Amino acid sequence: MMHPPSSSELLKLEQQVRREGTGIRSSDLQGSWRLQSVWSRSGTETSAVTSWMLRLINARLELSETGDGSLSISNAVNLGALELRFRGIAQLHGQRPLLRFQFDNLSLSFSNQTLLQRPLNPTTEPRRQPFFALIRRDPSGWLAARGRGGGLALWSLKG
Repeated sequence: MMHPPSSSELLKLEQQVRREGTGIRSSDLQGSWRLQSVWSRSGTETSAVTSWMLRLINARLELSETGDGSLSISNAVNLGALELRFRGIAQLHGQRPLLRFQFDNLSLSFSNQTLLQRPLNPTTEPRRQPFFALIRRDPSGWLAARGRGGGLALWSLKG
């Protein structure tokens, strides 16, 4: 059962992680993660409406190991049978670590029928790549991270 932390608990964990790292490995991240909550850059102000809307459209992050040290990453949302999905590659960097990723494919499908599929041209400049600074992957089934834009996010592992 998931026991999510409060934003103040997340901020304390984040300070600890900046000093000590997390020990998170790519194998710890595998699965389908449903977005539960998002907070502002300060981490003190929850965005209840945004969090609710992201849960309503089943916003999720899906990660799986590829065998070459990287991860396959997918971000998807659904509105009924309509699905928008970004796919790409991710890698862990550093002790904290950062989950750096880039999407190279966009697809739109309806009831598992692909309506649109487009290649994307991700940036190759590391300073401009999106990332999640991982805070914690808890055994009870939650994952917390801070995005490149500064907001905090909390996901739960889909059973």
